Parts: sequence; C-alpha cells; structure tokens
Amino acid sequence: MARIGYARVSTTDQDLDIQIAKLKAAGCEIVRSETGSGASRQGRAELDTVLQFVREGDELVVHRLDRLGRSTRDVLNLVHELEAKGASLRILEPEITTSGDMGRMVITVLGMVADMELKFIKDRQRAGIEAAKAKGVYKGRRKSVNETAIRKMASEGTSKAQIARDLGVSRMTVYRALRNVGVSR
Repeated sequence: MARIGYARVSTTDQDLDIQIAKLKAAGCEIVRSETGSGASRQGRAELDTVLQFVREGDELVVHRLDRLGRSTRDVLNLVHELEAKGASLRILEPEITTSGDMGRMVITVLGMVADMELKFIKDRQRAGIEAAKAKGVYKGRRKSVNETAIRKMASEGTSKAQIARDLGVSRMTVYRALRNVGVSR
C-alpha cells in the first residue's frame, strides 16, 4: 500500500510548503503538487498522473478536501475512480477516509461545502470588480504581452505566426496588437 500525497494551490503567489510538509508527515512516500484552479479537473496534469498510477490498496492523501477540488461532482467522481481501482482517499483536516461508508457520506457533504465556498468566492470577486468599476478604478487584468515587441517584429517583416511562436502568444494576440495601431498586413 502506497500513500500518495496531492497538494494544490490556486495561484503562483500561494505556497505549497505547508501542504507538502503535512503530507510527508502523514507518511506519503510520493507527493505531487501543482498550481491551478480547483473549480474543475481540467488542466490538472499532476492529479491526472496520480490517478493513472494509483493501484489497489493505495491511498490518495490531501491536506483538505478543497485542495482536491471545489466541485462536488468532481470530488465524487474522483472518489468513484479511486474506489474502482481499489484505492481510497484520506483527508488530513478533518481526518476522514473513504475506506468506510461514513467517510463517503462526510466527503459528499464537505464537497458540497467546498462547492458553495467557490460560489461565495466568485460572488465576492464579482462584487469587488463592480465596486471598482463604479469608482472608475477597475482597469481589468494587466497586459502580459509586450505589444511594442510585436509591432517592432512586424515592422521588421516577421510573419505573424513567427511572432506568435517567438513570443509564446497566440496569433490572435498578435493580430489584436497590430489592429490596435492600424497595422493590417
């Protein structure tokens, strides 16, 4: 039986160290971690890797249920996948395991709470954005693309596809940057 730890944070400015330390203290030989939203399973490669390699008798361990996911459906599907492989889920805070019927019921309830918490987070975020817009201080997300570099490369004759590859952006981003200054070639 292997104990496999899974740690997740939502943003790069959050720290995984506490989760990883607790998972190792709980006896996890392997700890996989990643940064990404818990709202959905999509794009969570480390979780997918864990699920591919989990075997009968193994135990997936997470610090808290919301680190596994904030969607009740996703959490219950994960529990079902683990059970189908003969594995179980253990949550450290509060201490719960799916190896018994009561644990599955508690995880269902906690999954619903995590789902509701995600809705509250989105509602607060939406309210904050609306308040900032009303004050005229909301500018949206900062641009992560250097439009000056795009324009310079385009003026030097570099193709839009090559600009996108070189800068690691989509071609649509290149077109938008050039459209904003009236360049259409």
